[in-house]
Amino acid sequence: MSYSNTDGIMIGLEIHVQLNRLKTKMFCGCSTQYHSSPPNTHVCPVCLGLPGALPVINQKAVESAMKVGLALNCEIVEQTQFHRKNYYYPDLPKGYQVSQFDYPIVSNGKVAIEGEDGELVIRIRRAHMEEDPGKLIHMGSIDKSKGTLIDYNRSGMALLEIVTEPDIRSPKEARRFLDKLRNILEYLDVFDSDLEGAMRVDANISLQGGDRTEIKNISSHKGAERALLYEIMRQKNLLRRGEIVTMETRHFDEARGVTTSMRSKEEEHDYRYFPEPDLVPLRVKDRTEKLLQELPELPDAKKERLISQYSISDMHAKALVSNLKIANFYEEVASEVNPKVAATWIADVLKGELNYRDLTIDACKVEDIVQLVTMIMENKITDRSAVEVIRTLLDSGGNCMEIVEKKGLVKVEDNVVEQAVDDVLGENKNAINDYLNGKEQSLNFLVGQVMKKTRGRADPMIVRDIIANRIK
Repeated sequence: MSYSNTDGIMIGLEIHVQLNRLKTKMFCGCSTQYHSSPPNTHVCPVCLGLPGALPVINQKAVESAMKVGLALNCEIVEQTQFHRKNYYYPDLPKGYQVSQFDYPIVSNGKVAIEGEDGELVIRIRRAHMEEDPGKLIHMGSIDKSKGTLIDYNRSGMALLEIVTEPDIRSPKEARRFLDKLRNILEYLDVFDSDLEGAMRVDANISLQGGDRTEIKNISSHKGAERALLYEIMRQKNLLRRGEIVTMETRHFDEARGVTTSMRSKEEEHDYRYFPEPDLVPLRVKDRTEKLLQELPELPDAKKERLISQYSISDMHAKALVSNLKIANFYEEVASEVNPKVAATWIADVLKGELNYRDLTIDACKVEDIVQLVTMIMENKITDRSAVEVIRTLLDSGGNCMEIVEKKGLVKVEDNVVEQAVDDVLGENKNAINDYLNGKEQSLNFLVGQVMKKTRGRADPMIVRDIIANRIK
């Protein structure tokens, strides 16, 4: 489903990125490696908000936040400060959240994505640091839960909340932005997207003629797209019936694919922000030059370099850099075989087979793909056989040479193909007559019969040409 600006759709995102590559939490010495631990075992007086406990700022967390800001083309603030954001919720043991209010650490950035009508620049309003609350575990859906459990292991983890301007015009654009943001963060090595809660999304959405609603705690990119699709239809239906879309906060139920009302939307004054008295203001801008030198090659720059260095297409380069591990894997392969052929097979075939199986590139070995590309270029196996080799590697393991030999995938000799064509033409006179009478699909049938006789080891394009020349 696509949308045009005439729909009046305006979407802004608030993305909570957990800086989980750090060894310790934002304001205390508790380990960040809690994901496989029992509940409430990675806690201390600071992250539990016990009386008299004093926080200490994690310097690495501040530097990680600044790196993200630089990668998003943001301005670094001269001086930043933490505030107390006051509200009560069971997952917030202090009764307030340590966050940043009017002095966010970075602001005024931009990220370019592929929009519905060409390149779209999404403006970044700000990114500010805060501590993560605990985790609520509902016994059932949130609106029908029989009880709620609380795990404070996550409490106090360093978060960076990235806030966009309402420049997004469709759910698809929202998902593309989130995909690119995750890609940038992985290149920076500031978070691990595979860990639970690494990136959570709140989406603000309005349609022309209605007020803004906020959808809270969306846990996946696909979930964000689904939540926005549902909310657009909900709001359109209200407006079509002449009803009012009210400002409110809604929850996305991933299991049912619907949003449900939680409460009226809060405004900034509802939180009674005031400076955190236990933390002094930070002067951070003088660290900018040092951190700029530490930035790695980012996705857009890597894409341009791959195109220039290896003469591959923009489409292939974009597919390869969308995952840092795949991009690095490709460059290892390209250092040993033809880079254009390697790009085609890794971006078009291998990546798709990995996605289908929900596997990462770690399931492959560089030497196997080098061998595969070499056999393709030496005309020892057909494209069809190469695909079968990749699938077997991912499903059963082994190595390329063993699979090719065991399954008899070596390309057949020309005389074997010629004999197979002779046999098929002799056995299918009716199909030949149908083709001569204008039924093009009969040629496909004859090619298929030859491929069957050669067990897929012939090149179908060559077979097609041979047959067409024989019966024209």
